[in-house]
Amino acid sequence: MPLKDTPEEWPVNETGTPFRGAKTSVRTDRVVMPDGTVATRDYQVHPGSVAVVALDAQDRVLVLRQYRHPVRHRLWEIPAGLLDVPGENPLHAAQRELYEEAHVKAEDWRVLTDVYTTPGGCDEAVRIFLARGLSEAEGERFEVSEEEADMELARVPLTELVRGALAGDLHNTCLVVGVLSLTAALAGEGLQALRPADAPWPARPFEA
Repeated sequence: MPLKDTPEEWPVNETGTPFRGAKTSVRTDRVVMPDGTVATRDYQVHPGSVAVVALDAQDRVLVLRQYRHPVRHRLWEIPAGLLDVPGENPLHAAQRELYEEAHVKAEDWRVLTDVYTTPGGCDEAVRIFLARGLSEAEGERFEVSEEEADMELARVPLTELVRGALAGDLHNTCLVVGVLSLTAALAGEGLQALRPADAPWPARPFEA
């Protein structure tokens, strides 16, 4: 059997949405198990996200420090954001987030990895990009609000971020997965072997 995740869908004989929020909702499905029993599964319905490991010429990664209320922590993160429009091209969304959160643009884009963040309780899919050839974006900075208005911006050596992730000092999913994936790519077949920025993404199909 090849080592590859495969799509599969068990029958659902009843579904409901007990909560709808501004960006996400909660769905309750009654799922028919292979033995014929029925189990109730509650999970968050999420539009999907993109994130960017922006690597500069000095092998530093652009990171943001932001307050996250659900976990009551101020976390170091990489630029990221929601796929607000159904079918939105994830590359365009990632370029927008890099501009809005860091006022940076990039010349070279590749897909670093695709992940489901918490598949036991949420259907969120995230595509993490690698962006290189960084420069400051033109024009005025994007006006941020709420938690983003208090963000700090830094460029941190990749090796330092890896040490922080392995030491348990850094916890953001996209940051940890992104920097470890980048390190693995550099130690393996190299960055040229990464998928192109417009590679298909079955979890969140998009328009070209």
